[in-house]
Amino acid sequence: MNLQAVEDYLRGLQNNICNTLSHIDGKAFAADLWQKPADSPLQGHGETRVLSDGAVFERGGVAFSCVQGQNLPPSASQHRPELAGRSFTAMGVSLVIHPRNPYVPTSHANVRCFVAEKPGADPVWWFGGGFDLTPYYGFDEDARAWHQAASDACAPFGAEIYPRLKKWCDDYFYLKHRNEPRGIGGLFFDDWNQGGFAQSFALMQSVGDHYLKAYEPIVRARKDTPYGARERDWQLYRRGRYVEFNLVWDRGTLFGLQSGGRTESILMSMPPLAAWRYDHRPEAGSDEARLMEHFLVPRDWLD
Repeated sequence: MNLQAVEDYLRGLQNNICNTLSHIDGKAFAADLWQKPADSPLQGHGETRVLSDGAVFERGGVAFSCVQGQNLPPSASQHRPELAGRSFTAMGVSLVIHPRNPYVPTSHANVRCFVAEKPGADPVWWFGGGFDLTPYYGFDEDARAWHQAASDACAPFGAEIYPRLKKWCDDYFYLKHRNEPRGIGGLFFDDWNQGGFAQSFALMQSVGDHYLKAYEPIVRARKDTPYGARERDWQLYRRGRYVEFNLVWDRGTLFGLQSGGRTESILMSMPPLAAWRYDHRPEAGSDEARLMEHFLVPRDWLD
């Protein structure tokens, strides 16, 4: 179990993603290095990088963190109560990109590693992660390409992995109070230790490496699409759903807040602007209605 190799990979992934997206936008990410104070119940360090008010990305955040604590918070131990009371190390890269153009989807990715320990017992470790896409206007070819990249990320690990992680993503990124998906899905996995540490680490790396392969072509294809006030209004309205999911259902947000994590880094996933309307329904036959009826329903995009 080589945690230094995991940290080295995660830092390299953060660099690659930020460099690629900065090249597309023309603006650099601002870096915020942080270290938990010695008297904090949560120890650790990290680097949060944020791009704001860019030409292509209205806000993007790509954060690396490595933290240690004496007790796993409830969000991490509720599904595995036998781990309650263990000390832990958690490290990962988490990112959310909110583009300016409504025809470019919002994207999210996260890869992470947990180790939970107590004296006299073997350490318990697992990996998690995934990536998912939240379009405001849907394109079949983009959805297929996104899921093809997701399938390619899983292919070296067995034919059954992509369907399993796709369904996991569809089930997880779902707003139960709205009875609707957050987007068109992708991959999601957690508590993963199949095949041993090296094999599980390799899956996490493959997922992390395929995020840009999935997202960059979509950004380049859509970023110069003309749009007006109607499209912008719809984008802000749908961003409200993104906020609702992150604050109500996302376990990563809850883990960070419950464990005493760094609030600014935890909430970097919020869009700079969002809107809510009472009982808003898109016009029948519109592109907005097609998003709801054709894209925001679980489907096999590779069939």
